Amino acid sequence: MDIKSHIKNLKGPIIVTGASGFVGANLFKALIAEREDVYGLVKYEKGWRLNDISDDQIMAVDLNDSAATKNLVESIKPKTVFDCVSYGAYSFEQDPALIYKTNFQSLVYFINQLSKYNISAYIHAGSSSEYGLNSAAPLENAACIPNSDYAVSKVAAAQYLHYMGKNKKFPSINLRLYSVYGPLEDSSRLIPNIIHNGLKKKFPPFVNPNTSRDFVYIDDICAAFILAASKIHPDLYGESFNIGSGIKTTIADLAKTTKTTFSIKNDPIFGDMEGRAWDLSDWYSDSKKAKDLLSWQAETSLQAGLKKTADWLKKFDADFKEMTKINSLAKKRSLSAIIACYKDSEAIPIMHERLTQTFKKLKIDYEIIFVNDGSPDDSAAVIRKISEKDHHVIGITHSRNFGSQMAFRSGMELSSKQGVVLLDGDLQDPPELIEGFYKKWQEGFDVVYGRRVKRDMPWYWGLLYKLFYRVFASFSYIAIPLDAGDFSLIDNKVARWMLKCNERDLFMRGIRAYVGFKQAGVDYIRPERVFGKSTNNFIKNLDWAKKGIFSFSNVPLSVLTISGFILLILSILIVLIEIILKIINPTIAPQGLTTVVVIIL
Repeated sequence: MDIKSHIKNLKGPIIVTGASGFVGANLFKALIAEREDVYGLVKYEKGWRLNDISDDQIMAVDLNDSAATKNLVESIKPKTVFDCVSYGAYSFEQDPALIYKTNFQSLVYFINQLSKYNISAYIHAGSSSEYGLNSAAPLENAACIPNSDYAVSKVAAAQYLHYMGKNKKFPSINLRLYSVYGPLEDSSRLIPNIIHNGLKKKFPPFVNPNTSRDFVYIDDICAAFILAASKIHPDLYGESFNIGSGIKTTIADLAKTTKTTFSIKNDPIFGDMEGRAWDLSDWYSDSKKAKDLLSWQAETSLQAGLKKTADWLKKFDADFKEMTKINSLAKKRSLSAIIACYKDSEAIPIMHERLTQTFKKLKIDYEIIFVNDGSPDDSAAVIRKISEKDHHVIGITHSRNFGSQMAFRSGMELSSKQGVVLLDGDLQDPPELIEGFYKKWQEGFDVVYGRRVKRDMPWYWGLLYKLFYRVFASFSYIAIPLDAGDFSLIDNKVARWMLKCNERDLFMRGIRAYVGFKQAGVDYIRPERVFGKSTNNFIKNLDWAKKGIFSFSNVPLSVLTISGFILLILSILIVLIEIILKIINPTIAPQGLTTVVVIIL
């Protein structure tokens, strides 16, 4: 098969979802080797499989987040989509809610957004698990009898794609993949485990020898995706295809091939390993439909595939350390600026202009996320107008005023770059300082915060702010940087851990310190607010201080505990005194009063 010519004929831009996974990574690399308009989607970070891929081709998007999905489709407007996202195929992925949300609900929303644009092909990574108990060479129109939540979710996805293809003329194809193996597969899986042991001239533990699989080499799987996208036409919309070798290979057969391939002298031992709940003795494909309509069939024999995977694995083990080292030294190439806006309509255009100049000076990819935190002025309209002219700008509007901390959280949840920069919308956080933050980030710091060495404000306010930070630091059970506000650059991996803290009353700079990682400060002078008057006052600042101290200090609880203990001791002493006085002088108090006092104490 001349797959390269088919890749070049695909309409772009092309996106591969689940690009950090086994199938997605191989498919993404096959595509990007032939053309540049290919983007790999990962949930958070690109991971080890994509270490050698430029960050410019990687996008961090959680497809379970509807806002992020919508923004992705509107910004990229892809023509060809290879959807390799799934959850539940591994035995440890057992959350039913997440299985159905990832494999079906998010898929429905994703396709709903894609259907607004004239896309050419949507190729979905289905699963042979859809057949469930009906697994002995079923045809594509055979009954599906799913035997797991994962299988049910995949059947639902296939049925939805069939409906969209046949009724809505959405250009989709579902590929029911059998047991894929090859380079970049997780080391815990069957074939990598066999090869690791085979290279040492031994066998791994095996399950029941009669359990069967239909093994397909990853290059053949990638070819199936590409051919499906290349050959799609209205008659194929919504169709499902079995993508397997058509060969029933039992675990006993696999052990025999392994013994020959790696010249192992000993015999395998079966039954030492517990099988998966859904493993069946007859699990193989009939892929005639794929051969007839897509001109696809598996071309790599099991023995050839094992040898190819072994060759890759030996090279990978040798290169991995060097590749990791090179990757760790590579420059961070993208940032999301998140601006919390409240009564800042006049400042927003200036902030946009200064941020744009700063990012262009740094020559990095960027996005600017303005969060209108329920502002009563025309901030929403100003942000909308800017976003219409500049595709780098994203606007979020809160239903009411939740405060700057929740505004930052909203932006962090939507950000898709390698790091985030948090700024207030009143221009008191100078965007030009991001250049200094960026240099520290490149040096290896995960968090770079602005340290306010001086404030342009009345001396008594400056004194109170300095006093707060020192009281906060002395009371806190974690190391809190002095005079450091929210203005900071935070690496994406740190931001993701911060988002895992489900605080209702957020104190971002405290959580930033709490999660740890390598942190550094950059000194600057904080200017006065450029437009309007500050919305802060003494009462708000006092509440702010209380929130910070009570959230990250054990001192208030310790004071209450010690006070309670002291009151307990005093109460016991007074009880003893009351009793002794009553014994010495029974008429010292009216009858019954001593008893009441003792009971109360």
